[in-house]
Amino acid sequence: MSKADSQDPTKEVIVSSISKDASDLVEEKQIVGRKIWRILPYVTRYWERALGGLLANIGARIFDLVPFIAIGMAADYYNPDNSQFTNSRIEKIVTLDSIPNLGPIESTELGFGLLIFSSFVFLAIFQGLSNQLWQSIAYKAQHDIRMDATKSLMDMEASYFETRQTGNLMSVLSADVAQLEDIISDSTTSIIRIITTLSTAFVILFWMSPTLCMILFGPLFMIVPMVIWFSTRVQRKYRQQRESTGGIVAILENVLSGITVVQAYNASDFERVRIEGQSGNYRDQAIEAAFIRNRFIPGFHIVAGISFGLLVSAGGWLMNSSEISVGEFVTFLLISTRMTMPLWILGMLLNQLQKGEAASRRVFAVVDLEPSIYDKEDALTLEEPIESISFEDVSFSYPSSESNVLNKIDLKVSSGEFLGVMGHTGAGKSTILKLIERFYEPQHGKVLINGKDINDYSIKSVRSKIGFVSQDPFLFYGTIKQNVSYARDATDEEIFNALDMAGASEFITQLPDGLESMVGDRGVMLSGGQRARISLARALLNDPDLLILDEASAALDAETEKRIQQSLFGGSNGKKNRLTIAVAHRLATIRNADEIISMVDGAIVERGKHEDLLINESVYASQWSIQTGEIEP
Repeated sequence: MSKADSQDPTKEVIVSSISKDASDLVEEKQIVGRKIWRILPYVTRYWERALGGLLANIGARIFDLVPFIAIGMAADYYNPDNSQFTNSRIEKIVTLDSIPNLGPIESTELGFGLLIFSSFVFLAIFQGLSNQLWQSIAYKAQHDIRMDATKSLMDMEASYFETRQTGNLMSVLSADVAQLEDIISDSTTSIIRIITTLSTAFVILFWMSPTLCMILFGPLFMIVPMVIWFSTRVQRKYRQQRESTGGIVAILENVLSGITVVQAYNASDFERVRIEGQSGNYRDQAIEAAFIRNRFIPGFHIVAGISFGLLVSAGGWLMNSSEISVGEFVTFLLISTRMTMPLWILGMLLNQLQKGEAASRRVFAVVDLEPSIYDKEDALTLEEPIESISFEDVSFSYPSSESNVLNKIDLKVSSGEFLGVMGHTGAGKSTILKLIERFYEPQHGKVLINGKDINDYSIKSVRSKIGFVSQDPFLFYGTIKQNVSYARDATDEEIFNALDMAGASEFITQLPDGLESMVGDRGVMLSGGQRARISLARALLNDPDLLILDEASAALDAETEKRIQQSLFGGSNGKKNRLTIAVAHRLATIRNADEIISMVDGAIVERGKHEDLLINESVYASQWSIQTGEIEP
C-alpha cells in the first residue's frame, strides 16, 4: 500500500483506472467540475505573465467599446437638433487645439476620426500582448502538467502497466493534456473578455440611461438557468467521449505494433470491428453531446433577440421623451450588438470548459498516482559493490492472483558465482528476477543485498548496479549506438567492448552505417538474435555487479550462445567477481552454472551442479534428457 492510501480513501479508485475517480461514482450537478480548477496552480506559477495578460485584456476590451461611444458622440454632434451645450461638451473632448489652421468644427470632426483610429490601434496592441502572454502561460503550464503526469507514470511499479493499455496512457499525455492547454489559452481570455465587456458596457450604458440599461440587461438573466441545464447534462457525455478516445488510441497502438500478426492471421476485419466499436461509441457520445449543445446555443440567440427587441422599442420611446439623445441611443444599439459576441463566446466557453473537465479528470488521475513500491525516507545509497544476493523464506503472489507464485524460497548467490534457474512455464522463475529488481515486493520473507534488506537501499542505487536482459529484448527507435548507450554517456570504444562481449560486434561492423544503423521501431529492422545481443550489450556497458538474464539466449543459435558464455565467464573481458543469475528453458544455457535450482509450482524442488542433478534423475534430468533427445517427451 502506498504512503497516501491511508489518508486518501479514493486513492485505490484512482490507481485502478486513469479515466475514473471517486466523483465518477455519483451523478454530479455542477456547472463546472472540480478537477478543472486544478489547472490554476500551474497558471499562478507564472503570475507576472498572468497579471500582464489580465490587464492587457481588460485594456483591449475597453478600447473595443470606445469607438461606439465616439460614434454616438458624433451622431449627436452632427445632429442639427442638438443643443449648443451638447456640441460644446463634445468639442472639449475631441477638439485638437494643437493642429494649426483648423477651426473648432474642423478639428472636432478630425478628432472623431483620430479617436476611433487610436482606439483600434490600442485595441490591437493590448489584444496582441494579451494573446502572447496567455498563450505562453498555456504552453508552459501544458509542459508542466505533462511532466508531472509523466513523472507519476515513471515512478509507478511495473505491475501498474501490466494491467493498462499503452494507447490509453498515450492519449492522456497527448490529447487530454493538449485539451487543458486550450482551456488556459482560450477559455481564460474568453472569461476575461466576457466579464470585462459586460461590466464595462453596463457601467457606460447605466451612466447614459439606467432605464434603458435595465431593459437591455434584464432578459439576459434568463441565461442562468440555461447554463445550469446545459452544464449538468453535457459534462458526463464529454467524459465518456474522452474515454472512448483513449480506447481508440489503445487499439490502434496495439494493431500497429502487431501489424505482422494481424496480417499473418488475416485479422484485418476483426481489428476493424474492434476499432469500429470504440469509434462508434465516441460517435454516439459526441452526437448526444452535440444534441444538448445545439439546444443550448440557440437559446442564447432567443434571449438576445428579446433583449435587443425591447431595447429598440423602449429606446425609441425614451428618445421621443427626450430622456436620451440620438447619439446615446446609437451608442446603446452599437454596444448591444457588440454584446452578442460575448454571449456567443459564453456558450462556446461553457462547451469548452465541459470538455476540459473531462480531460482534467483523466490527466490529474495520472498526476495523483502514487507507487506502492517506493524508497523509505531514510533509504541508503548502495555505494559498495553487490557481493551477495539472498532470498530468505520468500513467498509472493501477484495482485491479480490469490495463490502464491513463490513459496518459501531460500537461495544465495555470492560474488563471482553463476546461478541457473530452470522450471516449467509458470513455475516462478522470472518472478525471482522481478523481486531483485524491485518491480514487486514479497508478501513474506526478505530479499537481501550484502546481508541487508533490499528495501533499506534506494531503488535507483540498486538498479544502477544491475544489468538486466529480459526474455523479450526491447529496442527503442533510433540507432544501435543510442540503444546500447541508453540513458548513459559512453565512448565508441566502450560501446564496442560491450558489443564484443555480447557477440554483436561482428554483425555490426558488416552494416553499412555501423553503430549509426537504425534499428526501427522496437528493433524490427534486426533479427531476434541481433536484438538479443544488443540488449545484452546494453546490460554489460556499465560492467554491472549483478547480471540478470531472463531467457536472454532464447533467440540465439547454439554457437553464438557458446561464444557469449566464453566471453562472460571464461574470457579476460568478463568481470571476475560478477554475480550472474540466468533463467532458461534451454538447459545448455545454464549447464555450467555454479548452482542450478529446479522449480515446480513456485517451490525449489532440487538444487546442485549439472552433474549432480543428472544423477538425481528428477526434474532437471528429465528435461535434460528431453532436450538432448535421449528420451521422448
